[in-house]
Amino acid sequence: METKTLNVEGMTCGHCKAAVTNALNELEGVKNVVVHLETGKVEVEVDSSKVTDEDMREAIEDQGYDVK
Repeated sequence: METKTLNVEGMTCGHCKAAVTNALNELEGVKNVVVHLETGKVEVEVDSSKVTDEDMREAIEDQGYDVK
């Protein structure tokens, strides 16, 4: 397991936090998600053999947020 930090733009509220958290938790290989609304950072504990950075990016962008 490793922890990755993603920079996500457009998150402003509790709903945003829940949407991103739920989208990432649906991916196989994601163990833990911590969203920091103030900084726009999302820390994801993942098994890199099961989930890629692109998988996570797509899951977040499908919710309407931008990953930088």
